[in-house]
Amino acid sequence: MNYKPWSRSFRYWLLTLIVVLSALLLWYSRDAISPLVIAALIAYVLTPVVDILHNRVKIPRSLSATIVIFAGLGAIVSLPALMIPVLLTEIETLATDLEDIFLEVQNFLGRPIDLLGFEFHLEQLRPDLPQLFADSLTSITENAFHILESTTVNFLWILVILVTIYYLLVDWVGLKNWVYNILPEDYQADARHLYEDIKGVWRGYLRGNLALMAVVGVVFSIAWVAIGMPGALILGLITGLLTIIPDLGPAIAVGLAVVVALFEGSNYLQISNVFFALLVIGIYAILINIKNIWLRPLIFGRSVHMHDGVVFVAIIAAVILQGILGALIVIPVLASFGLLGRYVYRRLLGLSPFPEPVHPLPEPLLETPQDGA
Repeated sequence: MNYKPWSRSFRYWLLTLIVVLSALLLWYSRDAISPLVIAALIAYVLTPVVDILHNRVKIPRSLSATIVIFAGLGAIVSLPALMIPVLLTEIETLATDLEDIFLEVQNFLGRPIDLLGFEFHLEQLRPDLPQLFADSLTSITENAFHILESTTVNFLWILVILVTIYYLLVDWVGLKNWVYNILPEDYQADARHLYEDIKGVWRGYLRGNLALMAVVGVVFSIAWVAIGMPGALILGLITGLLTIIPDLGPAIAVGLAVVVALFEGSNYLQISNVFFALLVIGIYAILINIKNIWLRPLIFGRSVHMHDGVVFVAIIAAVILQGILGALIVIPVLASFGLLGRYVYRRLLGLSPFPEPVHPLPEPLLETPQDGA
């Protein structure tokens, strides 16, 4: 049966419509992009473990993926659970200290101050605590629905991420080949080449994160040891591990360090716990700004072949516009789009889509003097 081919103009109009609809779909689902990219990144990190269980231990791949996911969830849940007894003890101590401080402040405000013959009653500055408590309860009640809604949405996103990780771990190769087969046969080789290039970008980004975590962990461990911080090596290790979460991770780590400083003090510095905590905050502020302004752009720039300044501006813009998740993935996403843009640019100019690597010229051979010359 003979079919009439589409005219050239109709094909162009249809292609334009598809591009516009695809752009609208991406814009409409933009909130889902970051969690899905995070899921793909986690699946990429966990894939070697699944491969070991599947290829060497001979466990079915679906079961291997399930074991890896539940082992990871178990580790995430068990670590805070192990810290709960210690945290409860510290919270009780902190509550007692805060109660004593509150009573001292109340007594101080209750005493009049005589200054140059004038008597000042500071108790007028004391807030109406019952009213503050009532206002807090009212605020919590009014926002309860929003809190519940936000919690439900976050739980659903976590579920989506876990399911996405599972399917990527089980059948990433099948999904990749399915995408290749959608494309015309003449462009499948280009797609495979682009995939390998983009894969190299993400691999370099992961290596950069590991390097950054190692450097930050070592530097903070040395800093905490230098000032006599109890548990300095553990706190430095935690800071290094949490560095993978931009801004929030190190802030959590320094929060733990400040709590330790307030309760334990320094091992050998003869200063009060409060001043020791302020010293910890000051050291953190200096080191974390060095990391954000110089070290992180330097390492990520070298890892994904981008300029350090571009990396710095991209991370700051992502934090402002998209939050922590955006900052976590903006560098490899930007580098990946750079590869795609270079491919399209070279195709439009009729050049080879993938520039050949430049090999250094061989050094010239030195002529050896002939005998008798």
